[in-house]
Amino acid sequence: MTTTVEGIKPAARVSRAGWYALFLVSSAQGLSLLDRQILSILAPSIRADLGIGDAELGLLYGTVFALFYALFSLPLGRLVDGWIRTRLLSICILGWSVFAGLSAFAGSFAVLAISRLGVGIGEGAAQPGANSVIFDTFPRSRRGTAMAAMGIATALGLGLSMALGGFVAQWWDEAYPGGGPGGFSGWQFAFLVAAAPGLVLAWALYRMKEPVRGGVDGIPAPPDPHPFKASAAVLGSVTPLANWYSLWRRDAGAKQWIINLVGLAAIAAFCWVMTGVTQAFSPRPTLDVLGVAVNPHALQWFVVGFGAFVILNLFQSLKLTDRSTYNVMLSPSLLLLFVVGGLQTSINYGVMGFTPSFLIREYGMDQSTTGLQFGLLAAALGVIGPLAAGPLSDLLTVRLGARGRVWLTFASLGISPFLGIWTYNAPDPMSFYLRFSAYSLVLTLWLPPIYSLYYDLVLPRMRGMASSTYIIISTLLGLGMGPYFVGIVSDRNGGDLGQAIISINVVAPVIAVILLYVLTRVQRDEDSVLARARAGGEPV
Repeated sequence: MTTTVEGIKPAARVSRAGWYALFLVSSAQGLSLLDRQILSILAPSIRADLGIGDAELGLLYGTVFALFYALFSLPLGRLVDGWIRTRLLSICILGWSVFAGLSAFAGSFAVLAISRLGVGIGEGAAQPGANSVIFDTFPRSRRGTAMAAMGIATALGLGLSMALGGFVAQWWDEAYPGGGPGGFSGWQFAFLVAAAPGLVLAWALYRMKEPVRGGVDGIPAPPDPHPFKASAAVLGSVTPLANWYSLWRRDAGAKQWIINLVGLAAIAAFCWVMTGVTQAFSPRPTLDVLGVAVNPHALQWFVVGFGAFVILNLFQSLKLTDRSTYNVMLSPSLLLLFVVGGLQTSINYGVMGFTPSFLIREYGMDQSTTGLQFGLLAAALGVIGPLAAGPLSDLLTVRLGARGRVWLTFASLGISPFLGIWTYNAPDPMSFYLRFSAYSLVLTLWLPPIYSLYYDLVLPRMRGMASSTYIIISTLLGLGMGPYFVGIVSDRNGGDLGQAIISINVVAPVIAVILLYVLTRVQRDEDSVLARARAGGEPV
């Protein structure tokens, strides 16, 4: 999208403040992965201490976190579009760091679940806020590089979570075999260490200068007079039960009510059926959640259904309250790219959530060695991949426009499943690491191009909402499904994590077909953004 407000030229270079902003928001993204992913390396110890299985670990790693992460990313994304982003990021980082530290006091599934959902709420603003700041400090021609930097920070956070978590937990357990000061075990102390850096980063972001919204693109956005009111309205309009009050208050017609109620019934029926199917496929005992016996499969599909209903409510709300954003975000290319990102995220989280446990079980490695070796390797590969993918994405954008980025995404995601099968059949750790290196490098190529496409297919003021919509879709399809799917397949197959991880690639053919279709229309959808926004009443 190259159209700008008449008389205002887009920026062509990155300022010093822009590079500083990129450093801070990338650090925030890395820290979010550190606090989110550390559970994966600590999983064997948590599994033993709490007496749970792989399916329950999948719930903790993905589903429980995903519920509130998905829900609150929407109102926080709206707040990103209207309030001071640096201040919002600071508050949210502080909040999720406190909840990450709460995990250190978990002696049951319920307490650990509460701490995970608190981390999920805080992290709901991380990606929308970071992306919005980047797109207001970097010109279009440099955004692939900026998104590559975000990918590098994510990789470093991911790698550090495993290296730090594994080392700290094992060191603490060896130093204090019966439990150290405060009665903490190693995995509990590791959560405290992971939470500490958030306090410093929250302070630095609070002091950072807020960039001009839309200034880099030459489409400055007017100030939002009531950002908190608008954010609360979004929360009310998408939250089940409260959404009906929102529909009534906005004088929704009979058609809107029918769509909402029929949609809810269809979602509930689907989730009820899937609860029975998954319980039959991989039977699990009930969990004690605050004194209530809960079937883990029922909890999983409740969250999936909840997320699906939130998405339905979101688009209905946008149609009633912000027709311009509704018109722009209903772009077939954008929606299908959201689905691609969500399906691929299910693979990524399924792989990264259980690979440390796979290494420990398959090759008999200890927790510290696994965390150090695999964590540092994942971090290094996550840096190298985006460094190549970012500039390559920018080059293809210059030469082929939006279609160039789709081709790069297709190449990456089309090859990676075959490398994944090869990797998780490695006979020894060294073979695994060599194969995983090739797998990871190819797999990281999709992030910069597809993220750049998300934000070029909407107006600057809509980027927070677009990011939040992607988050809830990727959470529903990715974080909410990937680890859970791997967990139940592993439990079904007697703990064979290698084959369980490979099995998540069942979604790869769907991804390939969608991307081939997007190639046929992405440029048309990008070129029509302003026209569709104006049709909804946007004053641009």
